[in-house]
Amino acid sequence: MKIYQNIEQKLKDSLSPIVLEIYNESFKHSVPRDSETHFKILVVSALFEKKSLVKRHQIIYGLLAYELKNGLHALALNTYTPDEWSSNSNIPESPNCIGGGR
Repeated sequence: MKIYQNIEQKLKDSLSPIVLEIYNESFKHSVPRDSETHFKILVVSALFEKKSLVKRHQIIYGLLAYELKNGLHALALNTYTPDEWSSNSNIPESPNCIGGGR
């Protein structure tokens, strides 16, 4: 199973997201074209209620620990509660790769 599919399945199963968008941004980095190393993830979940931004990220890093040890290099995480998302539903742009994109 590809890293993208693993990420999608694990986040759906564990977070019951209202919104889940996963972007493979590896093409912006100095890696082979078919790489799955750099992702931006948007997750809107009620499970983030009363959790700090750090705790939300820790949850996702915990869920994706295997992938992070086996090829996944970078995550840009955008985590929101349903209320937060309804008042600001835009996704920040990821920064450009300093090492040189393609």
